[in-house]
Amino acid sequence: MSDTAAASASATPANAPSADGDEERSVKLSCRGLWKIFGDDTDDARRFLERHGGTPTTEALDKAGLTPAVRNASLDVHEGEIFVIMGLSGSGKSTIIRCLSQLLEPTAGELVFEGQDLLACSRKELIDIRRHKMGMVFQHFALLPYLTVLGNVTFPLEIQGVDRATREQRAMEVIELVGLGGRELDFPRALSGGQQQRVGIARSLATEPELWFLDEPFSALDPLIRREMQDEFLRLQRLLHKSIVFITHDFDEAIRLADRIAIMNHGEIVQVGTPEDLVVRPATAYVEEFTRDVARSKVLSARSIMSPPAPGTDYGGEVKPADRVSAFAAPLVASGKPFAVVNRRGETIGRIDREAVVTLLAESA
Repeated sequence: MSDTAAASASATPANAPSADGDEERSVKLSCRGLWKIFGDDTDDARRFLERHGGTPTTEALDKAGLTPAVRNASLDVHEGEIFVIMGLSGSGKSTIIRCLSQLLEPTAGELVFEGQDLLACSRKELIDIRRHKMGMVFQHFALLPYLTVLGNVTFPLEIQGVDRATREQRAMEVIELVGLGGRELDFPRALSGGQQQRVGIARSLATEPELWFLDEPFSALDPLIRREMQDEFLRLQRLLHKSIVFITHDFDEAIRLADRIAIMNHGEIVQVGTPEDLVVRPATAYVEEFTRDVARSKVLSARSIMSPPAPGTDYGGEVKPADRVSAFAAPLVASGKPFAVVNRRGETIGRIDREAVVTLLAESA
């Protein structure tokens, strides 16, 4: 990893601005120097890292017959943000989410959740954290075919020992929340793929997790259903404000959902930033190539193309600083008037002229 990429990947502040830059978010989950090495002997892999000062070369790993799925990864997930991890197949993104959720034990590194060192927890403590504070949704729905929708959603609460009346009440609430009211007595075989994934989402939300892991949850769905599920996911996030780690290989999906994105390559996190950061300021040639075909209007924000406000301007509308250009380009161009960029306090901090939008759309085309 280059010095620039390493700095971008690891130098995430303890508190980061929200999407519109008006407030800071505390860190929910943090990892530093995280490794996951596969080999015949886990203890030997740990000793190998120690002998090489925690930074072995690829050649040394190959010679030892060890396969590094995650290499020296560092990141922070902030309270209430959607943090997307993406990369091509084999980049390590699914392995790292399993390490972060402790479904896999990392070979080395530091992993802290709400100030608690997860790698120092006992097995009982980890099970308790996963059952009560973490929710997980995977690409394959993994519904229990012999249970109804209600039975599937109440299942994790039953494992927790929650009484039947309470768990069924909670399950009915989240079933309604994901839009499956009236289907609670149906079995999975009677549901479409999108509906089955909604059951998986409801099941993961039933325990009211504080941290939500989703590993390519929509990739097995048809494009139209996938778009609907993305809309549903964003609706749920507006209501629930969860801290989310979301895995995908689709950059269009990532830029639609993410507050920030980490790009992985061969087990390394090569850059962490907003979608706009990655497209406008790629840290490496790999990131530049990875984002090369992204339409800039989908990524650039109002803040990035605004000019200073002018007193007395007749504005045709208002946008927020973090609004993406693609979301307001059509009404702005149609109005023939500039739009005001207004922050949460109602202050006009900039203006966007028709010419700026048309120029950006032409570049995207």
